[in-house]
Amino acid sequence: MSEPVAIHSGPAFAPVRTLQRYEHVAERLAGEIRSGAFAPGERLPSERDLARRLEVGRASVREAIAALGVQGVIETRPGSGSFVAADARERLPAPSGLPHDASPSDLLEARALLEPAIARLAAERGREDQECERLLAAMEAAADPSGPGGAAFRAGWNETDRLFHLRLAELTGNPVLAGIAGHVAALMDQPLWQRLRDDSIATPGHTAIHVAEHRMIYEAIAEGDPDAASLYAAQHVKRVRRYMTLDP
Repeated sequence: MSEPVAIHSGPAFAPVRTLQRYEHVAERLAGEIRSGAFAPGERLPSERDLARRLEVGRASVREAIAALGVQGVIETRPGSGSFVAADARERLPAPSGLPHDASPSDLLEARALLEPAIARLAAERGREDQECERLLAAMEAAADPSGPGGAAFRAGWNETDRLFHLRLAELTGNPVLAGIAGHVAALMDQPLWQRLRDDSIATPGHTAIHVAEHRMIYEAIAEGDPDAASLYAAQHVKRVRRYMTLDP
C-alpha cells in the first residue's frame, strides 16, 4: 500500500506587523548614523534631548538605543552615555533606498499616488475588518468636541490616523505595499509633519470631516467598491494637503 500523501494548504504566513514607536526611533537613529550625522565614536545626545527632538517618550528612545546596542551599532557606557560603535556602519543593515526624511509636500505627493491605488486593491479584495473599525471608533471619540484637547489629543489623533492608513495597505494582502506604507507612516512621525498636522486639526470641524472621509474609504473597501474607494482616498489626501496649507 502506498504511503498517504500529505496535503498542504499553503505556507503559514505570519501576520503583517505594525512597527512599534521605538522601532521608528531606531530607524531614525540608524539613518543619522548612515548619513554621517553621528560619526563613529561620537557620543549621542542624552535620552531626554533625543526624546525632545523626536517628540517621543524617553522609554521609546531607551528601547531604540537598546535595540541598536543588540546589533552592536551603539555602545552604552555606564556613567558616560551612549556612543556610536567604531564599525557601526558595517553593522547596520543595508539601507532600503527609501528616504529617512521628507518634506510634507513630497510626502503628500507620494500619498496622492499611493493611497488611491492601495484603496482600490484593498476593495478588490474587500472584506470587513475589526481593526479598521476599532481605529475609526478611536478617531470618532477623539473628534468629539466635548472630549479632551491639547497635546494628548493631538498625539492620539496622529497615531490612529497613521495606523488607519497603514492598516488599509495591510488589507491589500501585498507585503510590498504594506512595507512601503509602513515607511510612509514612519515619515508621518517627523516633527515638521506633526506640527503642520497639529495646526490643521486645531481648526474646529476638521477632524470630524477627516473621520467621515476615513469611514467612506473603509466602507467602500468593505463593500468591495474599488472605484469609490480610490475616489474617496484621492479626495481625502487632497483635503489633507489643503488643510495643512500646502495648497492655495
